[in-house]
Amino acid sequence: MSLRIDLDHSRFRQIIRGKIRQNLRKFITRGEILGKQGKDVVSIPLPHIEIPRLRHSERQVGGVGQGEGKEGEPIGGDGQKGEGQGRAGQEEGSHVLEAEVTLDELADILGEELALPRIVNKGKSKIVDLKERYTGIRRVGPSSLRHFKRTFKQALKRELAMGTYNPKRPIVVPTPEDFRFRSWNIEEEPIANAVIIYMMDVSGSMGDEQKEIVRIESFWIDTWIRRHYKGLETRYIIHDATAREVDRDTFFRTRESGGTMISSAYKLCHQIIEADYPASDWNIYLFHFSDGDNWSLDDTMQCIDILKNKLLPVSNLFGYGQVESPYGSGQFIKDLREHLGKDERVVTSEIRNRDGIIPSIQAFLGKGR
Repeated sequence: MSLRIDLDHSRFRQIIRGKIRQNLRKFITRGEILGKQGKDVVSIPLPHIEIPRLRHSERQVGGVGQGEGKEGEPIGGDGQKGEGQGRAGQEEGSHVLEAEVTLDELADILGEELALPRIVNKGKSKIVDLKERYTGIRRVGPSSLRHFKRTFKQALKRELAMGTYNPKRPIVVPTPEDFRFRSWNIEEEPIANAVIIYMMDVSGSMGDEQKEIVRIESFWIDTWIRRHYKGLETRYIIHDATAREVDRDTFFRTRESGGTMISSAYKLCHQIIEADYPASDWNIYLFHFSDGDNWSLDDTMQCIDILKNKLLPVSNLFGYGQVESPYGSGQFIKDLREHLGKDERVVTSEIRNRDGIIPSIQAFLGKGR
């Protein structure tokens, strides 16, 4: 019975996985992620899965809804009318089934559907993790770590040496002296960690729809990169004419007015990296979202200089996503492509609307950096 349940559960997981993959592009473009539940699990809507349901016999043999009483009278109630309006309907309601999947599963589905290459990190870092590995055998230990094969082998050797082993009646009874237990050693294992620093223009030309596009895209970028690193940190910078670091919620909800000086965000980004994320220990990913407006050509050239000499040398990837806005000029992406277009670490994408989210994700993550 247990095996049968496991097989049914495995088959149901495969059905869910297929439904998620089938509707993944819709989930991405419409933002139909219902929200995280716990650290590593998300719920997403799967409206087309038919779930098992009970059906009553057609024979009229009594039960709820039959017997004495008038139509519409509450069962076990006092007959008082409720506060609702209109007559009771007879059609079945439409329901959305939520399926829980881990972020790792979601990342794998994203990679398969968008044909994303695995990320090749820059190597092991100097950050270490302590791991317990069972690499030896001891004569003492808890019963839970008893090594039955080694114990039996030791008992057999003892009986053979003492001449008490009877091949015709091969019963081997271990004594406490024969017991052997697994032992462990604590080893230091280098791990590769990563940090993502998101930067976004929050000047008056970036509206709510543009921020929603950034929110959706950043979720999927996080999900894919987290799949490849044991530890992932995220930092958030917003800017108009000045830049400041904020938390995630503030990052997507802030709306300000005023001019735009992109170099202020790049300067702050460089300060954060220098203070907390040395390039020898961290895989660094930078993503900047803007509508393409900048204060002046001089500030744009300062941005190019900061990228070329300070940010790109320490980064795995710099992704610039230009979200189309009715108020943005769109010039900044042209300047980036002109001055840094040949650098493999620089990836640019134009996101005209929600349909542009998937091509943008493929552009940013398609190099496996």
